[in-house]
Parts: sequence; C-alpha cells; structure tokens
Amino acid sequence: MARFIFITGGVVSSLGKGLASAALGALLQARGFKVRLRKLDPYLNVDPGTMSPYQHGEVYVTDDGAETDLDLGHYERFTGVASTRSDNVTTGQIYSKILAKERRGDYLGATVQVIPHVTDAIKEFVRGDLRDEDFVICEIGGTVGDIESLPFLEAIRQLGNELGRARSMFVHLTLVPYITSAGELKTKPTQHSVKELQSVGIQPDMLLCRSEHPIGQDARRKLALFCNLREEAVIQALDVDTIYAVPRAYHEEGMDDVVCRHFGLETPAPDIETWDRITEILRHPDGEVTIGVVGKYTSLIDAYKSLAEALTHGGVANNVKVRINWLDSEIFEKDGHVQELEGVHGILVPGGFGERGSEGKIAAARFARERKVPYFGICFGMQMAVIEAARHLAGMSGAGSSEFGPCDPAVVGLMTEWVKDNAVERRGNADDLGGTMRLGAYPAVLEAGSKVAEIYGQRQISERHRHRYEVNVNLRPALEAVGLHFSGLSPDGELPEIVEVASHPWFIGVQFHPELKSKPFDPHPLFTSFVRAAVEQSRLM
Repeated sequence: MARFIFITGGVVSSLGKGLASAALGALLQARGFKVRLRKLDPYLNVDPGTMSPYQHGEVYVTDDGAETDLDLGHYERFTGVASTRSDNVTTGQIYSKILAKERRGDYLGATVQVIPHVTDAIKEFVRGDLRDEDFVICEIGGTVGDIESLPFLEAIRQLGNELGRARSMFVHLTLVPYITSAGELKTKPTQHSVKELQSVGIQPDMLLCRSEHPIGQDARRKLALFCNLREEAVIQALDVDTIYAVPRAYHEEGMDDVVCRHFGLETPAPDIETWDRITEILRHPDGEVTIGVVGKYTSLIDAYKSLAEALTHGGVANNVKVRINWLDSEIFEKDGHVQELEGVHGILVPGGFGERGSEGKIAAARFARERKVPYFGICFGMQMAVIEAARHLAGMSGAGSSEFGPCDPAVVGLMTEWVKDNAVERRGNADDLGGTMRLGAYPAVLEAGSKVAEIYGQRQISERHRHRYEVNVNLRPALEAVGLHFSGLSPDGELPEIVEVASHPWFIGVQFHPELKSKPFDPHPLFTSFVRAAVEQSRLM
C-alpha cells in the first residue's frame, strides 16, 4: 500500500517546495521505489489556465490536457513520471465539485460545510487514481498560516490520523535567515512556523531548512528541541549552483535516510550517478552558446520555466553551457533595435497570447531567416514565423492573425473544430477562455526526408499542445512555393504542426510545446538539435 509524504511550507513562499518534492521523489526512485507526486493548490481559480504569467508563472500542460502548476514540470523532470490531471487540484476544483453535488441533491439535505465535505473531497483527491505506487508525495501550496491553506492542512491532518505513522509523514520546509548585521542565523522564524503548524494539529516529522549559510550543530539542536524533533530530522537545504545538484545535496544531508527510517524500510543507498554526471557537465562544459529568447513575459523567468530547463538539457546533451539572453519582444518594434540580436548563436521565440509584442517576434523571425541564425519558434513563435514568411517571401503584405483583429489573409485563425480521442470537439468565440484550447498530447505525422524527421528519427510523434489558433493549411501551396515547408501535419492533414526552411541551417517552427517533455537525463531531440546548431553557429562567428 502507498505511503504518503506531505510537504508544507512556512515563513515565506518560493522556498522551493516543488523542487524539494521532486528531489525527494528522485531519491526514493533511485532506491527502487515507485513514486507519484501531487500538488494541492489553495487558490480559488479552477486551474491556472486563465491566470497571467506575471501572477502565476508558467502553465504546465499534461498529456491528458490538464493546465496545471509549474511544479508538476519539476516533478516530471526529476522523476520521468508523467503527470496527469489527477495530480493537481485547486480550491476552485474542490468547491466546483462540491457545489455541483449540492445542486444535484447528492447531500440529501445536509448542511454543506468545510468539515467534513471539503476536507473529504481533498482526501478523496489525495488517495484517488493510484495504482501500485510505493510513495505518494503531496506538496501543499502556499505557506502555513494562510487562510486559503487551512482546509488542505486539516485534510492532511485527518489523513495522518487515518493512515497512521506507518503510512504517513509530514515534512515542513522553512527559512533559516542569516542576519548580516548580527552575523548569525536566526531559528525563531522556523520555530514560529512549526508552532503555527502544530496549532492545526500537525507535528512535522522532518524539517527542511533553507539557508544561504551552513546551519551549525548548535542551531540544529535548538531547532530539534523547540520543534519536537530528533536532531537527525533537521535537514539543512543550502543554496546550490544548479537545481540538478539538489538530489545529491539532500542525500548527503540524510534526507532519504530519515524517510526510510521513518517508514521502517531498509534499502541499498540510492544510485544517483546520473545526477552527478549532469551536474558535472553543467559545472565543467566544453564550451558556451548564447540563445536569444524573444518573449513578452521576460521580466518573470518563471513564465518560461520549462523552456529554460529544456535549453539547459540541450546544453547537457551537447556538453556546453547555454547562456540565455532574455529579450522583450517589444523592443524589436522600434527601428534598429533588432540589431540587439547580433552576436547570439540561436534565436527562440516561445509561446504567448495577444497582439502585444507580436511585431517584435515577427522581426526576430525575419532577422533569423535572413541572417541564417538558427531559429526555433514554439507555438506562437511558429505562427509569427509563418506570418513573416507570408509577408516578406510570398508578398502577402496584409498577412496576420485573426487573434489580433481583421486581416487579409488570415494566416493564423481561430480553431473551431478538431478531433480528440476519436471525438469531435468544437469551440466558438463566445466560449469561456478557461480549458477551451487544444490541450494535451496530439499525434503528428512527419514528412519523410524532412529535417524534423531526421531529428526525431521517426515519422510518428506525439507532443503536448496549448493554443487556440492554428496556421491556415489552405495557404500551404503558396508558402511552400517560396521555401517555407510544412513538414509535420496532424494525421488528417488539416492542422499544420511543423514548418521548416530547408535552405536554412536550422529554421523550425512547431505548434506544440516540446519543452514540456524534456528532461535532464532525456533531453528533447528538438532542443538537442537546436543547441547543436547554435554550437555550429558559434564556430562561424
């Protein structure tokens, strides 16, 4: 039967609960256990699909089409276990489900309350859709003391009682700040955070203490004493130079040993040579390339979290360091500013929504095409590359996207009907925005002899999508006549999935999001090939 590890956070947000969960999952996996990771998000949105990237960061999409928290990306990158829609739940989803049941009369006239109805729904989620996992690691979003988190904390408290210590464990991640003026670490914030957790009936079994400075033995003893823990269960989590060093760092601190002892498990030490190999390459690469990422949310790098990591993975595959130059696409809408792309070894235009910055992305695509700089367009980045080719190669001066308003021709238009799992799905302009895009994994067929078929090494692929607009396949003959080749299509031939310029060293646009499937130990082939092309470009400069 599955054992459950609940990871909570205190003191401040953004301490890295997602990374801690992912790293612990990787360590347990390296000991031979089967793991599953889940995220409980306390916000009222049904999912992050309609939230601004500035508010929430990246929206991570699963194979089955769920729009989820970016921490699920960490889970997949560290364990390789594909997440599903049953691995992320929000307060909005919980309440939507409960209210639907209440309207149907499922509660038979009972007064619907947080306890037991909301907490029961949370517990049902935590324990649902499991198979033969040895461990289920559940991260609770937010910090202890937040009003929004209280139902989730109560639910896991109840689960701890129902499962017993033999099948449940509580890990609390806190900050141990260093006060420069005093020249010492302060444990009081952690003590208060644990006291707050204890006030809702949860006694942590392990403290994971983030700090910029080593936590001495005296401080550990103090934390153990005041927080009612064994000293060995106070684990320091120091800053590291790469997130992929976290499994090794946590193992050396004894984190996975404490977990195994808690559950009475005796296993061999984990094999983490893969993580050592990855960090060795990152720390001692053979060279360096610079990739210019032309986006509209570049002031918040979490908006492109999976993208940044996938570029790093491409660097690992080529034994080089990838330096990312984050560029706001709007600056390229001013005369002469496109020259800021001079000196980069590759240009990547990522996904996005809305007209703002779109002309800058088109300018970046033109610069890459004309200067023979490797270009990688993802989702919106592919669409802007097609518009650029239509305008400047095919003579369609009015080419644009209907997303921005009337245009002639509409190279990119609203998709209203497509096939998903042998069923037709339809969308309209008046539909809700949330959850109405083409979401999740869809197949594509690659043309024999194309560059992408060579890169993938196969003709049939499956990739994750998140978009509402499609390139107009009816313009394919005119665009192919001027050199923009449609090398990947949906199985029915109706939806363009990949375009490439055969006469260019490396110019590829894809309608899907390959970054969502890249892992440090299994880099995505498109990112591996793109970084390799950037390496070649660096040798020419």
